[in-house]
Amino acid sequence: MTNNPLQQVHTPAQAAARQARAAYRAGLKQPTAGVAPGMTQANMIALPRDWAWDFLLYAQRNPKPCPVLDVIEAGAHHTVLAEGADIRTDIPLYRVWRHGKLAEEVQDATALWAEHPDLVTFLIGCSFTFETPLQEAGIEVRHIADGGNVPMYRTSRQCRPAGRLHGEMVVSMRPIPAHRVADAVSISARFPAVHGAPVHVGDPAALGIADLARPDFGDPVRIEPGEIPVFWACGVTPQAAVMASGVPFAVTHAPGYMFITDVPDSSYHV
Repeated sequence: MTNNPLQQVHTPAQAAARQARAAYRAGLKQPTAGVAPGMTQANMIALPRDWAWDFLLYAQRNPKPCPVLDVIEAGAHHTVLAEGADIRTDIPLYRVWRHGKLAEEVQDATALWAEHPDLVTFLIGCSFTFETPLQEAGIEVRHIADGGNVPMYRTSRQCRPAGRLHGEMVVSMRPIPAHRVADAVSISARFPAVHGAPVHVGDPAALGIADLARPDFGDPVRIEPGEIPVFWACGVTPQAAVMASGVPFAVTHAPGYMFITDVPDSSYHV
């Protein structure tokens, strides 16, 4: 984003977002679905400057799973999306990738910026942003209702490669009553900067997903009779590219543990 999207007036929802970031900075570890309702959440990936152009091109070629909300300059750790926030400490859980493999998970990434002082950070839209509008429309968001993390799955759909990066699309899934699927589609479609409308409705096999009870990331959720699985492109897709492409070093959020911004969801509603 080229302009500062923050409102001048500090709202109670923005205060809740800042309180959540402060809690994560202090060591709280929890998935962020349902936290600070009404505030935009973002996926994060930080790469050495040498890989930043490849990723920017990858995101431009794959805007559905990788909608870029902000790019932070090499070595910097502040974003226009959240006043006073530090991208190195204000996410509840980080993943560290080395040579395409998950090396560790940490709650404070400060030392990683010291290790690689040229990291360029990308903040990517997250489908958690349209969950509040879904709930306001009377559509239950199952992982929030059950107190878990959203289920996410690697698919057989390949993203368009860019430079040295390639990999498959990752999707998140929410079970929706059949008679409300059209509503869920239309509501989420009004948020194109945070994945927008679903990429698939119905049979998971069409995406190469063998078993909904075994997500690749997050937690499985119950699917009640009369409900249909609905799949949205997911901002964990860059992590799939890191794995597939053998990226030498990267830092990402852990799936479901997002960066909570000060930007209202409504800023991305069209």
